[in-house]
Amino acid sequence: MSDSGTHQLKKTLGFTVALTTIIGMVVGSGIFFKPYAIFNATGGAPGLGMLAWVIAGLLSMAGALTAAEIAGMIPKTGGMVTYIHDIYGPKLGFMTGWVDSALYQTGSTAAIAVVFGIQGASLLGFPADNYWPKVLLAIGTTGFLAVMNNFGARTSGIIQNIATVGKLIPLITIIAVSFFKGTGNDVLTPLLGPDLNPGKAFSLALLAALFAFDGWMGVGMIAGEMKNPGKDLPKALILGITAVSLIYIVMNVAYLWVIPADQLMLTETPAADVSKVLFGPRGGQFVSIGILISVFGGLNGYVFTAARSTFTLAQTNRIPFSKTLQKVNKNGVPSNATWFVFIVSSLYCLTGKYDLLTDLSTFMVWNFYILTFYGVIKLRKSHPDAERPYKVPLYPIIPLIAILGGAAVVISTIITQFTYAMAGIGIMLLGLPVYAYYEKKEKKAELNK
Repeated sequence: MSDSGTHQLKKTLGFTVALTTIIGMVVGSGIFFKPYAIFNATGGAPGLGMLAWVIAGLLSMAGALTAAEIAGMIPKTGGMVTYIHDIYGPKLGFMTGWVDSALYQTGSTAAIAVVFGIQGASLLGFPADNYWPKVLLAIGTTGFLAVMNNFGARTSGIIQNIATVGKLIPLITIIAVSFFKGTGNDVLTPLLGPDLNPGKAFSLALLAALFAFDGWMGVGMIAGEMKNPGKDLPKALILGITAVSLIYIVMNVAYLWVIPADQLMLTETPAADVSKVLFGPRGGQFVSIGILISVFGGLNGYVFTAARSTFTLAQTNRIPFSKTLQKVNKNGVPSNATWFVFIVSSLYCLTGKYDLLTDLSTFMVWNFYILTFYGVIKLRKSHPDAERPYKVPLYPIIPLIAILGGAAVVISTIITQFTYAMAGIGIMLLGLPVYAYYEKKEKKAELNK
């Protein structure tokens, strides 16, 4: 696993960059919108919802600490798709790329677009149950960002920098003011609403919280560019995800301090509603605009990365229109792949369901996270002497926690959301005949030569 690619990367990054990267990648739209789904799942009871945030943070930390070892050994473009390809072979690598491109990245793009549409439509005064304003706004904004991304990575970076400031405004403002102006509500009891199945309720709440923590898998990609990954990466991961967990917990306490859980479960825009209570209609609108800018930045990031995921998959020449999707415009952007992301995510946007899309994408990606976690154990056995810039601490305890926790997420989702889970698995299985067709075609071409 220690090939020449490891030495081609400049080792210039230190602890501070790793820490800020982790926090910047993880904190996104989930903290502003997921309380609705979480407290809805618990029947308007805060206790189990708060527990879901804590467990999601611990699972994410175990997963990030584990995956970082793979990232240090295989510091190549492609992230998890490359890891699974190198560890398990081309078929599973293709399936990972297929799901990443056809469902996870595009589904997550659609989910964030929908939540942008929900927040934007609310600011414009449309009723919450009005379908078309939020959907048209979601699709239109994704299309606008597809155009902007075609101008080059620098344009995308400028949008991202502006959005980072937008992200901080609502977070700091709500936390700072809520404890002074909030009336105070119980944040731990009751644990669960009446007549609800605790297992199903916790499963739904945990899946929602895990989406809010998503983003840590990309962090491990910087391992090959760190000056001292063995020391700095685990420290940055532990501190970074701990910081995000504390932000999320404090933010939820702030919400509950102002509006009780049985009311938060009724609104798709909980952060905006809390802002209106704290600052009045005009002040609430100001904070809501900050939330909208943050979500806009998150959407821009997903359009950017999803296009590159599709572009990478197209380079295998094993999907329809591979040659077209590989084309790069004069700005160095995979333009056709970007428009592919826009088209597919727009179709997903038509559901108008933020939580459906996030649950589906989170469920599917955790299947491949588990393969990545097990890859650490597999490589420890098959390549014991390979160069490892970073080793997961407390091996094999932390990898086993990540694997078992991930398995629990996947199994509980199949049990509690069977139809959605089967839909995701169905999209994944569609990749098998596609792979088989192009593999057969490739072998036939080789024989003809």
